[in-house]
This record gives sequence, C-alpha cells and structure tokens, in this order.
Amino acid sequence: MAWWTEQVVPRVTDASLRGRALGESRARACAGLTGRVLELGFAGGLNLVHLPPEVESVGAVEPSDTGWRLSEKRRARSSVPVERIGLDGQSIAAEDSSYDSALCTFTLCTIPDARTALAEVRRLVRPRGMFHFLEHGLATDPATARWQRRLDPWQQRLAGGCHLTRDPGELVEESGMLLAWLETGTLPGFSGPAALTYGYLGAARV
Repeated sequence: MAWWTEQVVPRVTDASLRGRALGESRARACAGLTGRVLELGFAGGLNLVHLPPEVESVGAVEPSDTGWRLSEKRRARSSVPVERIGLDGQSIAAEDSSYDSALCTFTLCTIPDARTALAEVRRLVRPRGMFHFLEHGLATDPATARWQRRLDPWQQRLAGGCHLTRDPGELVEESGMLLAWLETGTLPGFSGPAALTYGYLGAARV
C-alpha cells in the first residue's frame, strides 16, 4: 500500500479537489490570510491562486514527494514564495510565533494525530493570528453519519489514511482556538454520496 499512498493517492486527490465550484470555497478559506502563512498539507498547491495580496510567503508542510512535485508549475506561476518547511504537521521545525496565519485544506482528515498538528499551529502562529480551514468530515445528519462510520475503514485504506468521521470544528475548538465562524454542509463542486461530500469551512483565532 506504500506505493498506492505515495504515487496514486496524491494524483487522485489533486484531480478530484480542483474545479471552479470548489475553487470558490478555497478562495473563501484563503480570504483574510496575511503575512507569513503556514500551510498544513500543501499537496499540489491548489490554494496558491486564491491567496490574497496581503500574503507575503508560505511555509508549506507536505509529506508526499509526489504531491510536492505536482505543485511545481503552480509554484513557478505564483508571485508568493513557497518554502517546504517539513514533512509532518505533527512536528514542525520552526520557532514559536513565527507565522502570522495558517491554512489547512482537506488535511485534518488524514493527519494521524490531528490534535497534535493543531497544537503545532497554535505554537507557530502568533497570538491573535488566524487559522483558516476547509475540510470534509462528520455529518450532522445521523443517517449520513452512520454511513460514514461504515465506510470509514475502507476510506482509510484507499485514500491514504483519510477519515470520514472527524469533526474539524470540534477539533479546532478542543485545541484552544476560538472559532470566528463556521459553515457546514455539502461541499459545492462535489458529486457523489453525502457521506463523502459533507464539509466544514471556517476560521479560528489562535
């Protein structure tokens, strides 16, 4: 499964998470980011085109070499300098309060220990800085949530450890960050069963 996770999953993810409608959600997730931005799960760099002009640079955490290679052309086209600063969002070699804001899209579902990763965000983002996120996760509808729990083991095997049953809003609050706003529901731009397309879009103050 290592070959599948490293070679296939990043390419499938990059192809499936593009698109105009989903790009609008990415743009909303990026709106308001400023200064030096920490991005967990940089992947193919699909957020670069949506960064506001107030962003000065991006410190990218990306475990997949394939994902990083997929981002090469997007990085070359972007006016925002990007540095790959680590492979593991649970342990990032950077100084405390060294970033102004942070971004995470379709990543909290896959990080083995999301709580530890969010603790790193709190450590690395300056006090009163913002954390913006766009994720899929546990539905509020009980019937959909039951299907998510049934499908979760298969999702983890086929999608590189991705979980369907995490609640990103709850995880962010548990980390000690203060939610500024949160929207939930079926993600625009996705087709398929509700169990796979329920999303969370929001921002929190560190």
